[in-house]
Order: sequence, then structure tokens, then C-alpha cells
Amino acid sequence: MRIEIPEVALVLLVGPSGSGKSTFAAKHFAPTEVLSSDHCRSLVVDDETDQGASGDAFEVLHLLAQKRLQNRRLTVIDATNVESHARRALLSIARERHALVDAIVLDVPLAVCLARNEQRRERDVGPHVVLHHRALLDQSLRGLEKEGFRRAHILEGVEAVDRASVTRTKLSNDRRDDAGPFDIIGDVHGCADELRTLLGQLGYTGEGAHPEGRRAIFLGDLVDRGPKVVDALRIAMSMVKAGRALSLMGNHEAKLQRWLRGRAVKRTHGIGTSIEQLEREPATFRDEVREFFESLESHYRLDDGKLVVAHAGLAEELQGGSSGKVHQFCLYGETTGETDDLGLPVRLDWALGYRGRAAVVYGHTPVSTARWVNGTICLDTGCVFGGKLTALRWPERELVCVDALAVHYAPLRPLAT
Repeated sequence: MRIEIPEVALVLLVGPSGSGKSTFAAKHFAPTEVLSSDHCRSLVVDDETDQGASGDAFEVLHLLAQKRLQNRRLTVIDATNVESHARRALLSIARERHALVDAIVLDVPLAVCLARNEQRRERDVGPHVVLHHRALLDQSLRGLEKEGFRRAHILEGVEAVDRASVTRTKLSNDRRDDAGPFDIIGDVHGCADELRTLLGQLGYTGEGAHPEGRRAIFLGDLVDRGPKVVDALRIAMSMVKAGRALSLMGNHEAKLQRWLRGRAVKRTHGIGTSIEQLEREPATFRDEVREFFESLESHYRLDDGKLVVAHAGLAEELQGGSSGKVHQFCLYGETTGETDDLGLPVRLDWALGYRGRAAVVYGHTPVSTARWVNGTICLDTGCVFGGKLTALRWPERELVCVDALAVHYAPLRPLAT
């Protein structure tokens, strides 16, 4: 059985004593990646068999797991993990650190576990303990995948355990090996004519190619409010398909995606413009747009981790993570959950407290002029509101802007300075 796990994740080995978890961990993972409950007991009381030290040992194990996940490191838990409360505690740690969780279950016959346990009496685990573990595992198998695991890989029998292989896959937001160069473009909002002009100034041909091999990155909110949403989508989609651009999910794409899936949406904040224009297009094109939206990431880490791009920005502790909180921050920024007197969400200026190592380039919150703040820069300069469409050349950090051709959509408030 080939087991694919994320390159950055929490992995729980699940099985009774004697099922071979430690042997499996040593075969497939580096020693530094494995946190063993037995080893943690030896760290706190010099005796890995002292069950009386289990409370202290798991405190140490949980702390180490938190720190490894915080530093985006694969973390494997070598413990029985057959009790639901033990798994819940580890799943909670993963959620706090915005990490995915997989389980690898060693479903080895009871007789094999008992025989192996008999051969290692120095561990002082009686057969009744193994029987209890087996019963707990049988209860767990029925609903393991519903507990919050990304995937539960169940290895049935000794042969399946012995023949299993483990491969690691990069998280889809991890493009640290991609150094560009890039041209990062702020919120377009259907301003396709200004987008064509900006791409021309950046050196792109009519087909979206660049003679120097540069690629564009669209920061999201290609749609809504502006006069040529379909044209803006066609430009971005064709460039992405040809490998000449990356594109991110914005909050306006997220809402339009719900409509494309057949769900009812309130036609506020300019989405009605997109719907009206898309309804004039063939159903096949709307399907293409829906598939395009479903392929979009919430953020990317690029250029050896020196660059992070997200529609609404991203705090350092969330970068590279995979959780609902990461997704929400990328689409909406840091909000209070309240709305102001204009019906707009109350946003906190997360960039004022940013001290991360990566430069964060984002849009979402319209400003009159793009400026660096603590290693972050907002490129939404309100083109659809009569401002500018702005791009940042990376790694040169040069700004390129074009003026809006008109006030396409009246802003509810003046652009922030």
C-alpha cells in the first residue's frame, strides 16, 4: 500500500502495543520527525516503562508537537493513540497550528500483538492491556475518519504493514522553489482595459507571454463591480492555463463561486454585475470559470519563503498553514466580525503589527497609493473606483501603475491614504 502524506502534517500512528508502530516509524521517518511516548517517559523519569509518568510524558510530547508544527515540520506521534481523548488532544494541537492530520492504523491481528508483547517482557505490558487496546481500536475504526483526519490509512495485517511505502507530497500552497521573476497585480474588479494596458507596460504580449519569461500573479478579486468581468477572467484564465500566471482566490471569487454552484447569493457589493455578464455567456464558459475558481489557492509561499502572496494578506504564524482560519484570513483579512454603518466588515490593520521574515503582498483593502508597511504592501489601489491598477515587480520591488479610465463603481467611502 502506498501511503501519501502531506510534507507538513501531524501523523498519528494508531495501534495496540505490539502492532509494530515503533518499527514502522523507524523504517519510514527520520528520528527527529518521530515523537515517542516511551521516549518522553524516559526523558522525564529515566524509565520508558513507568506508566505513572505518562501524564508528564504526554505534556512533553504535546509541547514538542506544537513547536514542530509551528515551524512547519512533519511530526509523527508514536503512541498507541487508540483512545479517542488522546486523539482529540493531538487534533486540537494541529488545528491550533493550522496543520493537516493523517492517521496510519496498524490493524495487526491480536494474536500477533500478544506474541510480540510476550517477547518483550521488559516493557511490563500485560496481555490484558493489549486486549484493552485492541477493543479500543475496534471501536475507533468505525468512525475514525469523522474525527477530523484528512485521511485514515488502514493497514490490515502484518503483510500490509511490511509492504507499505510512505511518500510525501508538497502542500499546494508551497512554491518556495519558484523564484519568479513575477509581476504581482492588485484587484482588477472587471477593469479589463486597464489590465491590458498594465500588462503591456509590464512587457507582456497580447497572448500573455513575456519575452523575459516573467509571470504574472493575480491577487484575487478579478470579478464584480467593473464593466468587463468576462474579459478580465478570460485574460487571467488563459495566462494561468498557459503557465504564464498564478491566480489567487479573492473574497469576490468565493461569493461568485457559490452562485456558479447553483446557490442563492445576495446581489450586493457588485456581484450582480458579474452575474449579469456571465449569464450572457454560454453555460460551457460558466463551467470553465467554476472549475478555474475551484483550482485557486488562498495563498502561496514563493522564492525560498521570502515572498508570500494572499488576497487580503496573511500573518506570519498562518503562512504555509492549512486550516479554515488561514483561508478566512487570506480572503477577508483580520476582522472583528462586526460591520460598520455602511454595512462593511470592520477590519483590523494586521500589517501594523507584522514582523515576519517574508514580504507579504496583498490587495483587498483599497488604498490611494501602494506603500510598504513593515515588509507588507497592499496593491489594491482602487482601479474600479477611479484610482489606479498597480503591479509590483518581484524581486525588483518596483511599482508600475496605470490610471483608471473612469469611475466604474462609486466607492462607499474615499480610498484610504
